Parts: sequence; structure tokens; C-alpha cells
Amino acid sequence: MFTGIISHVGRFKAYHFGKREIALESPPLASKLEAGESLAVNGVCLSLIKKEKNILFFNLSDETLSQTNLGTLHNGNKLNLELPLNLSSPLSGHLVTGHVDTTERVLKIISKRQEKRLEISISPHLRPYIVSKGSVALNGVSLTIAEASRSSFSVDLIPVTLESTNLGELRRSDRLNLECDIIGKYLYNLMHTKEKEIIKG
Repeated sequence: MFTGIISHVGRFKAYHFGKREIALESPPLASKLEAGESLAVNGVCLSLIKKEKNILFFNLSDETLSQTNLGTLHNGNKLNLELPLNLSSPLSGHLVTGHVDTTERVLKIISKRQEKRLEISISPHLRPYIVSKGSVALNGVSLTIAEASRSSFSVDLIPVTLESTNLGELRRSDRLNLECDIIGKYLYNLMHTKEKEIIKG
């Protein structure tokens, strides 16, 4: 479990075995992680398989390659990294599982003084979980939804987010890993399950 508060930014180094393995560089985290431990990479929960000096290696499953942007990286790309929560960690963002729902496209970038507003597409089946002033994770970053329409939503990026994550380097049409709020998904599922039971009863 994560919070969406990015602690480090790493660099993509290479793919191995086709794209079954990913290597990234993160000197600060290399000394903190051991094989088998978890790390959120662009919002995707991955398990470390080995490390060589400052290089960390992770397996990529078919699901990860099809549902996230981790299979479309180029050498040197920045990666948002977050260590998992422990029982004493502050919950500064919101609960993020590291299980990405899909990738969505950047439709528009509007610069406002030192900030930026992103307009992001949203798939119809995920629209019920997108709520104005609610939470969403984009590339693992916990953000507040500023506005939501039928087919898109907007988030504001403040200077610290632009400087400390890879969201400051986004361009129009880039794809972002999106994870909807887990509490919203559980509530929506619960309400619809009860509604179906009432109709059947």
C-alpha cells in the first residue's frame, strides 16, 4: 500500500528478455531495498528481483505491459518511485494500491504562472470513480480532481509536484498510469450490489 507522495525519482535504464524485465537507476533506494521487497514505479507495485550497485531489476507481467506505461519507456526517462507504507508512515496523500486501472491520455496542458493544469481523458467504465474534489493517482502521484466532465477530468500541478515528479515533463498525448480511488471503487461496487439485490428481491 502507498500514499501517492513521491519520495524519489529514478531513471529507466533498459529492458531485458524482451520486456519481461526492467532495470532502473536509483542510488538513494538501492541501499534501502532487498530482493522481494516492493516499490511503486510510476504508480505500479513491483517486486525487486535483484540489484547491482545502483541498478534495480523488476519483472514485468503481461498485465503490467498491457495496462501501464512501463512497456513504452526510453533510456533516461524519469520514473516516480515510492516505498510502501509502514505502520508509522503518515498518510499525506490517499490510499494507493499500486494496481493501475489503465493508462489515459493527456488531452491538454494549460500553464498558469508557476502551475499547470492537465486535462486527462477517462474511459467510460472508470468515469463513475472520477469525482470533483476526489482523489486520483497519475503515474503514482496523489492528486485532487479539479473538474470532471463526461469524458475527461482536470488536475492542477503545483510547483513542488512539477519539480519532484515526472509530471512536469509531460506533453500532450502522453499516456499516464491511472489508479482510481480504492475507497470510491468499493463504495460504488457495494451500492450497485445492493441495488441489484433490491431489484431481484
